[in-house]
Amino acid sequence: MPNQDSSKLPNTYKQFVARFPELADCHERVAKAVDNAGPLDRKAQELIKIGICVGGGLESALRSHVRRATQAGASREEIEQAILLAMNTCGFPSTVAAWRWAQTQFERDQQDQG
Repeated sequence: MPNQDSSKLPNTYKQFVARFPELADCHERVAKAVDNAGPLDRKAQELIKIGICVGGGLESALRSHVRRATQAGASREEIEQAILLAMNTCGFPSTVAAWRWAQTQFERDQQDQG
């Protein structure tokens, strides 16, 4: 299982990892290798992953990467720009949906802090 607070992980993911631990370990090793494959810092990587999530329509993953980007030092404005950059490529509806998902994550993070 990834090195992060497991309470933040979706239940489906936790169930999958429990059922297929070897696959989860392989997935984690690939993720670490990709993260270390180039010069991008954690914040840049997370902002890029946010853009990928917009294109893929991946709500849960987008919210996870919003949280991770924030932890890596990205501001709300930087995260919103990463989402907005997808507009001409992925379309207005996808961008607006992703922006809403990010707002939901910002709100949850704020509740967790207060």
